[in-house]
Amino acid sequence: MDHNSLLRKIKDKKTLVGIIGMGYVGLPLVRTFSQAGFPTMGFDIDESKIRMLRAGKSYIKHIPSSMVAELVNSGRFTATDDMTRLGEPDAILICVPTPLSITRDPDMSYVVNTARMIAKTLRKGQLVVLESTTYPGTTREDVQPILEVGGLKAERDFYLAFSPEREDPGRTDYNTSTIPKVVGGIGPKSGQIATALYGGAISQVVPVASCEIAEACKIVENVYRCVNIAMVNELKMVFDKMGIDVWEVINAAKTKPFGFQAFYPGPGLGGHCIPIDPFYLTWKARQYGEPTRFIELAGEINTRMPLYVIHRLAEALNDRGRPIKGSSVLVLGLAYKKDVDDLRESPSIELIEMLRERGARVDYNDPHIPATHKQREHDLKMKSVPLTAEQLKKYDAVLIATDHSTYDYDMIVKNARLIIDTRNATANVKNGRDKIVKA
Repeated sequence: MDHNSLLRKIKDKKTLVGIIGMGYVGLPLVRTFSQAGFPTMGFDIDESKIRMLRAGKSYIKHIPSSMVAELVNSGRFTATDDMTRLGEPDAILICVPTPLSITRDPDMSYVVNTARMIAKTLRKGQLVVLESTTYPGTTREDVQPILEVGGLKAERDFYLAFSPEREDPGRTDYNTSTIPKVVGGIGPKSGQIATALYGGAISQVVPVASCEIAEACKIVENVYRCVNIAMVNELKMVFDKMGIDVWEVINAAKTKPFGFQAFYPGPGLGGHCIPIDPFYLTWKARQYGEPTRFIELAGEINTRMPLYVIHRLAEALNDRGRPIKGSSVLVLGLAYKKDVDDLRESPSIELIEMLRERGARVDYNDPHIPATHKQREHDLKMKSVPLTAEQLKKYDAVLIATDHSTYDYDMIVKNARLIIDTRNATANVKNGRDKIVKA
């Protein structure tokens, strides 16, 4: 299929869109393209996910099972773990993880292995788009050579682009179809085709001159947030020493109508983007002999926050004649942010592991995560305990790690012996404030 034929097929919404990775990025893309009228295929190596999708069931909180069932029953969506079928879609969107290694270097194995699978069935006229967040140069330097190993050439025989995912689980004001989509091609034809594809399903597409600019765009977005969160985390520790409430300071500062954007401190960074993506740029910058001191300092501050929380908890227990060792602690919130079921890189996991290492007996409650599952680097093997008045009274301390909206903070403070609040969740609680320690 030539360039113009593919454009016509996209315009007519007859393009079969294949999405690799049925997680927090891939499944919302399935919903967006399917609801826009495109036939879709979902690929994943996790057989359990494929079984659930085929049965019309969702495993992501903000993607209802009724929607999955409707797409499956209508025939607009099929799910498979058979990667030999990658030759069927006209467009393939790659939404696989890009984690860090133990040494905080990019782990590109998921992207590389996916590109190799696509290369086995790559045919003329296909569009391949990488959505996984990565360092500038990945699409051209890493993905393109793998796809061209069989003799087909990008821009001549197939098309290749980068379009960064911008998912933010839990948001109600924006979704995949309304978040502007940045698109950069390996060349002009690839850019044009990728722009046309996303334009058929997403309200605003932002074409840029190259895949490198699109890759750098996503890194800049996350570096910006990482550095600013590190700043308020550092200010929190400084102001705590001064007896100043950092949240009240921020709320006062944000009344300025210009020149200030509010960021808030917490127990550490979570989610797949902010704790990880800036280090992709630091790694790439080292290849050019350039230091990235702001990013590295921000990373140092943010990764220190769980330890700071543990120190604050230890001090509070000590003031009450209790050591951490042998104490019982209930962690409220396992998800990395409020009102979601996503625990990727959640600081709550590190807090639980640090408490266990210090001899504490630890439970957790999270209304969105009834039980933990095995992750790449963690396996807590825990189940959420009930959150009742009687249950709260059993613990020496309650650590608020995630400020879910469903929590009754008045009830929690009333019945807990000690509250360690890392999210300012108890700001509006009037009674029992002598029990609350902010961390």
